[in-house]
Amino acid sequence: MTNVSAREEQKYWKNWINNRDPQAGDELVQKYMPLVHYQVQRISVSLPKNINKQELVSFGLMGLYDALEKFDPSRDLKFDTYASFRIRGAILDGLRKEDWLPRSTREKAKKIEATIAKMEQQYMRTVTAKEVAASLGMLEEEVYAVLNEGFFANVLSLDDWPKENEDEENSPLALRDEKTSSPEETVLKQEIQEKLAEVIQQLNEKEQLVISLFYKEELTFTEIGQIMGLSTSRISQIHSKAIFKLRKILDQML
Repeated sequence: MTNVSAREEQKYWKNWINNRDPQAGDELVQKYMPLVHYQVQRISVSLPKNINKQELVSFGLMGLYDALEKFDPSRDLKFDTYASFRIRGAILDGLRKEDWLPRSTREKAKKIEATIAKMEQQYMRTVTAKEVAASLGMLEEEVYAVLNEGFFANVLSLDDWPKENEDEENSPLALRDEKTSSPEETVLKQEIQEKLAEVIQQLNEKEQLVISLFYKEELTFTEIGQIMGLSTSRISQIHSKAIFKLRKILDQML
């Protein structure tokens, strides 16, 4: 983040909250802009190479502006946490509206999924990406890429809630004051976590570590590579293989 002292930041927040001072708003945007770039970097990992990252930055910036407009300093919530939530939501919302996954990729994904289902029924076991690629005359890396993109698109569809009543209590984008989940939410969350834990345990040691560092610790592939002594491309490959193995969980959830 930019080099802004705590005293200066407090002054900017005071001027922004009380007067909506444009200069104070610009200073706060500059200070928290790294949050936008961080979310763009994480989300873009699962997107096709043709996606313009600058467009994702624009979506994220809209989320940051939205966070500044709606943030209430009197609530027991850090702005970093609130802004990250809004920024990520804005980027995902923008991707949904853009329908970024090409039709050809969607068709490939359906073809791969159908082949996987057919081969698993035939062999009565989980098939590998290499076997699927050989059956379809594709490269193994292409199978990983297509399924990962499809995996992320399905995650977006799970998040595709109506936004008209965004500020109402039941909205998925609303931050409730209650600190406890409903019994139904708790049970559902526990069931999903248990299923994921079972499948993650079937991954090899490196795959488990990459999944944990990326999704739980929220490190980038480059940072994970530095920890594990591997290249960024190698970490990406391990991540792709792990997602391939985990894809059935999403199928069950859908």
